[in-house]
Amino acid sequence: MLVIRMRQQGATSRQRFRVVVTDIRSPRDGGRYVEKLGWYNPFAEEGKNYQLDVPRIQYWIDQGAQISDRVKQLVARCSPETVKDMTAKQVAKKDKARTLRKKKDA
Repeated sequence: MLVIRMRQQGATSRQRFRVVVTDIRSPRDGGRYVEKLGWYNPFAEEGKNYQLDVPRIQYWIDQGAQISDRVKQLVARCSPETVKDMTAKQVAKKDKARTLRKKKDA
C-alpha cells in the first residue's frame, strides 16, 4: 500500500521535509520512495515555506494512495478543493457500505 508522507531531511535542529509517495512499510527517513511530490521547510517565511505538485498528489490519491494528516494540512493550504474532493469520496464510500450492510441485515 502506498502513502503520501513527509520524509525528514537536513540537520536535527534545522529539519526540512520532502513530501514523497512511498510504500507504507519503508522507514520514514532512510527508505526508498516512488516519487517526490514537493517539500516543506518549517523555518522559512510563512507562504514561502512549502511547494507541492498538486496534480501529481491528486493522481496518487486517485490510484489509491493514503495521505498522512500533516500532508493533508499542507495540501489544504494550497489546494482546498483536492482535500474536499477526497473527503467527499470517503464519505460516499462509507455511506455506500452502510447502505449495503443495512440491506444485508434486513
